[in-house]
This record gives sequence, structure tokens and C-alpha cells, in this order.
Amino acid sequence: MAEQKQEQVNQTQQPLAVSARELSAMLGVFLRQIWRLNSTGKLPKPVRLGGSVKWRRDEIIAWLSQNCPARSEWEAIRETLAGGRQNA
Repeated sequence: MAEQKQEQVNQTQQPLAVSARELSAMLGVFLRQIWRLNSTGKLPKPVRLGGSVKWRRDEIIAWLSQNCPARSEWEAIRETLAGGRQNA
């Protein structure tokens, strides 16, 4: 029970969106590789917050669980997953 509560606290302390630097740490790749993957459409589409480019943490986790498909394929998968949640 205490472990579950600690996990919930840890999740609420995590930011909802991560920078390229934070994403590189999450994925274990160099920062330059994040920008390369993004420019070639191999990462989920980032969002702009003010002048910052960020990636939604929950989307990155879902993308990883689907074996890191290319952006175009990920968009289709994401729509399918979202449709399944709406129908439930």
C-alpha cells in the first residue's frame, strides 16, 4: 500500500511535458540525436509552449510501448488508441 502511494506521488511530481534535453535522458541518447530523430519524423510530434519545444511525457511512454514507430505510423496508432478509449 505504501509503495503504491509513493508511486502516485512520484508520478505527480513528473512534468507533463519534457524538453529535448529531458527526452534525451529518458531515451538514453545524445541531445543531437533527439533533434535528428525529430527532423526525420521518427519521434512523436512535439508541442510548442511559448518559445519552447516539448514532448508530452505520456505520449512518449505510449510511443515506446508501441516499439517507437515513425511519426506518420504513430499518428494512426494514436488515433486508434484514442478511439478505443472513447468507446469504452
